Amino acid sequence: MGRLSGLIAAPFTALHPDGRLNLDMVDVQAEALQRNGVRGVFICGTTGEGISLTVSERMQLAERWRAAAPPGMTVIVHVGHTSLEEAKRLAAHAAEVGLPAISAMWPSPFKPRTQTGLVDMCAAVAAAAPGASFYYYHIPRLSGLDFSMADFLRAARERIPNFAGLKFTHDDLMDYGRALDVAAGELDVLYGCDEMLLSALALGAVGAVGSTYNFAAPVYHRIINAFKAGDLATAREEQVKVQHWVAVMEKYGGLPAGKAVMRMIGIDCGPPRLPLRPLNAEEYAALRRELERLGFFESIRGNSRDST
Repeated sequence: MGRLSGLIAAPFTALHPDGRLNLDMVDVQAEALQRNGVRGVFICGTTGEGISLTVSERMQLAERWRAAAPPGMTVIVHVGHTSLEEAKRLAAHAAEVGLPAISAMWPSPFKPRTQTGLVDMCAAVAAAAPGASFYYYHIPRLSGLDFSMADFLRAARERIPNFAGLKFTHDDLMDYGRALDVAAGELDVLYGCDEMLLSALALGAVGAVGSTYNFAAPVYHRIINAFKAGDLATAREEQVKVQHWVAVMEKYGGLPAGKAVMRMIGIDCGPPRLPLRPLNAEEYAALRRELERLGFFESIRGNSRDST
């Protein structure tokens, strides 16, 4: 697998109203993402509620996305688990079904005390799928681990033969810039904060993973294209729109609001799984009104051509 670039969506996991997986929706999601120029998917991560799914459900999703992804769409599956052995089992399964890449964060309350310990854990998971590229999922607000990723890259590439880089979901742009410098174009350092994409582009990002790419990819393509053209005014204008939308969605619960937006655009991914709860009717209507006031629906219907 070559280096990744462009937009990589973190798909919502579609559930039926009773909480069962809605695997048929994967085909609809994959088609919509391809239509909007999205180049890959990062499944079973935070947006995909991977930690709230059973191992069997995660394996079913991996298999379905492997079958549904059109040619040219890279599927990365998150295999992180509170049990290292289960993470290794998920990694081995991903390799068995032919997925090109895996990723892991550490949701367990038991944390490695040193960076060496983190590299040890990543090496164990990556070794279970030696033919797949391995990405460490750096998301300190959820994992509780905030080692320097610039330093981690140096250590991991020496220890992990199939190490491919990071999904960097953090607002520490200094560490992000240093990580890009250490990667030196040989490893991927995918940026994971949608609302700060322009800042990452300025530092040298060429690929990004995000949840709002599920429904707003056209806006991010405009940011990328304007940045490449040197039109910073347009890039900033589009990025500020995103920041207003994200602030509104966070007010309504983040992930549950994202699933509500998917329903609004005609791709009903169902409710989130407990302990998260779906928006009630009043919240759903209020969210829609706020997004309409911000011009959200007009913006996401814009030109979605991907020139990255």
